[in-house]
Amino acid sequence: MATSQQALAAYVKLVRAADSITACAHAHLSEHSLTMSQFGVLEALLHKGPMCQKALAGKLLKSGGNITTVVDNLEKRALVRRERGQDDRRYSTVHLTEAGRALIEAVFPVHAEGIAALFTVLDDAELARLGELCRKLGRACSA
Repeated sequence: MATSQQALAAYVKLVRAADSITACAHAHLSEHSLTMSQFGVLEALLHKGPMCQKALAGKLLKSGGNITTVVDNLEKRALVRRERGQDDRRYSTVHLTEAGRALIEAVFPVHAEGIAALFTVLDDAELARLGELCRKLGRACSA
């Protein structure tokens, strides 16, 4: 059983590593005037298809208000469009526009390659173990 001191030390290392990796992995997004949240919305829409803002918020672990702002800003850039529901006008589905699809299809492969490059410091066994440990921690938090 880990002591409080061991757990805190591991937590600090995890957070610092996650912050460093996130900064490196997302540095190229500024070249496209995208925030991490905007990239996340575009990526989700590319891979999952149109979805409501509530589903986007859940997928990206963001608040509804935050997603509204993110989608507003993407809509201003004509990268997404909202489509109001027929039965409930409060409900809208977010869709990629052609410009949004072109942008995320260009940016995503660079993003994926950058992440893969960051993880080359780990061998296959270490990478698998890291994935298992992260999943275990995440499940413990959500239980």
